[in-house]
Amino acid sequence: MKVPFVDLRAMHEEIRPEIEAAFKDVFDRSSFVGGPYVETFEKDFAAYCGVLQVVTCASGTDAVKLALMASGVRSGDAVITASHTFIATVEAITLIGAHPIFIEIDADTYHLSPAALEEFIVTKCRLGADGHWVDGTSGRSVTAVLPVHLYGLMADMQPILEVARKYNLTVVEDCAQAHGATYVLDGNKIKAGSAGRAGAFSFYPGKNLGAMGEGGAVATQDEMAAQRMRLWRDHGSSQKYVHVSPDGWNGRLDTLQCAILDIKLKKLDEWNGRRRQVAKWYQERLAGNEKIIPPAVPAGREHIYHLYVVRVPDRERVMKEFGVRNIACGLHYPIPLHLQTAYRELGYCKGDFPVTEKVAETILSLPMFPHMTEEMVDFVCSELVKIVDEGEKARLH
Repeated sequence: MKVPFVDLRAMHEEIRPEIEAAFKDVFDRSSFVGGPYVETFEKDFAAYCGVLQVVTCASGTDAVKLALMASGVRSGDAVITASHTFIATVEAITLIGAHPIFIEIDADTYHLSPAALEEFIVTKCRLGADGHWVDGTSGRSVTAVLPVHLYGLMADMQPILEVARKYNLTVVEDCAQAHGATYVLDGNKIKAGSAGRAGAFSFYPGKNLGAMGEGGAVATQDEMAAQRMRLWRDHGSSQKYVHVSPDGWNGRLDTLQCAILDIKLKKLDEWNGRRRQVAKWYQERLAGNEKIIPPAVPAGREHIYHLYVVRVPDRERVMKEFGVRNIACGLHYPIPLHLQTAYRELGYCKGDFPVTEKVAETILSLPMFPHMTEEMVDFVCSELVKIVDEGEKARLH
């Protein structure tokens, strides 16, 4: 049996007639930027996320950048986030001239740790004259925290929001992998993107809600912030040839992508449900093997399994053996950002975040997509258990 890591074609075949009709309509109109398809998707996705406004943009990176800017983060500020994430999270911080600060992750969920967040503020910062806490190392005002809803599970937002209120931090969510993930906050179930000041989404093709190309969006309850983001994504323009902000650039999402995304949005809950079924099959078949650590799903959170990430011993051997058996897999993410050459000047060293580094050495992403069959899961799990067991026997002998 051959098992792919993802199967985008199967998703698109399910909605091919709708996609082809939308493409024909956009083609016939010859209206490729802006217009009713963009407005409709923004309205529909806002309703889905439970927010007042959604502003689409050209990529997930642009979305994080816009979200930070609209939330008041400015050049020279410091933003706290985790090192265990895709580089786009931190690129967006540096693109606006802000300074990233890394903290440790939770050992079970691999998300930014609320305890580590408060510990950093208490032990490494001092209260500044303007009411913001100042990083003792860089001397910068710490104005925001950027938790990442990694792999399809929301970060632990209740304590993060409490720490943020206590220490005057703005919360911006990186929701690039969490379309439709939920969290029980103050007794109410909310969706990713509605907990903080703004939530940034990516519509990269492989996401649970993916475009046929690049794309992103920001969700927010703040009408004024949405107005500012619409200016910035369109060259700082309030109307054609009238530019009222110097901070703009071309960050628009094109019409065809919004048309396709609105079609896919209607299938998102169903496809997320199928992913949860695949995850359930994985959980059942891998239960009892202490060498394979499955994803943790704390009470009050609903996982949408953008990725199904396990921890295994001797990961490189497992990957090699998977290749022999025609099982595709992935790594998300093998080198923490604090150890990347791009961020060497931040001054972090190996050993600074032991949990992050240990996780990065042992994680493995198994095949996960809505159209995955139970037979495929059976095959992946039986082969994974064999490979791990054989490795353990070899180690003992």
